[in-house]
Amino acid sequence: MRVKNSVATHARRKKIIKAAEGYFGSKHILFKTAKEQVLKGYKYAYNSRRNRKSDFRKLWIKRINAACHMNGLSYSRFIDGLTKAGIISKTGEGLNRKMLSELAINDPKAFAELCETAKKAGK
Repeated sequence: MRVKNSVATHARRKKIIKAAEGYFGSKHILFKTAKEQVLKGYKYAYNSRRNRKSDFRKLWIKRINAACHMNGLSYSRFIDGLTKAGIISKTGEGLNRKMLSELAINDPKAFAELCETAKKAGK
């Protein structure tokens, strides 16, 4: 007696076609092209989850830089001043760039005080 596997095969194919919903052209209809596209999509999703961390760091740095320039200071001198003042450290203790970015947006007065501290420590 031969083994029939049509139920499992159909379910597997249906799962891939469902994942390819919304793709353009034959990529959401034909199994082979749909499978290729879904696997590629999974790779993109995996890589993007890792890239998101560096994207956010870049965004925080841009926000801090803009706020520093409003207070007459460059980003590098600001970070150098805060490091010398002991407010931030390379080991991750103290304020990090995410917190500094939030401060720059939500509490400009406190950020201006940090800029003054960085200016004094940087001299």
